[in-house]
Amino acid sequence: GPVDRARPGSKHHILVDGQGFPLAVSPTGGNRKDVTRLMPLLAKIPSVPGFVGRPRRRPDVLLGDRGCGHDKYRRLVRAQGIKPVIARRGVPHGSGLVVHRRVVERTIAWFHGFRRLRIRWERRDDIHEAFLGIATCLITHRHVQRLCQDL
Repeated sequence: GPVDRARPGSKHHILVDGQGFPLAVSPTGGNRKDVTRLMPLLAKIPSVPGFVGRPRRRPDVLLGDRGCGHDKYRRLVRAQGIKPVIARRGVPHGSGLVVHRRVVERTIAWFHGFRRLRIRWERRDDIHEAFLGIATCLITHRHVQRLCQDL
């Protein structure tokens, strides 16, 4: 049905690592083009300390769906030193990104496990973004706890 004019719709753009841990999250209005969020989202990835050397600030590879398949964005991603592996428009599904897509869908389901994010009640973007940040912390905490139990 039509979107409730009193409450802005939102989309959640989420970058995850190979395990599905959220690295960066950003809400946008439901009517914005998704791909415009790609570069700001990459810029939000926090530095990740490795074993030796400087903390890493970017992934080696970015997997994406057709939504970010525009050549302009491939070039921008490459310019950051990241290899884009993005499904091309017009290429049939089943080209190998399905397994990775499942990891992302699972992370989105974790976020939507929080009712405040699944159904947006806040009119103010800053409050909604704060709830996204809290959810990111809780999701990460739960899964780090689970990893520690497995050791």
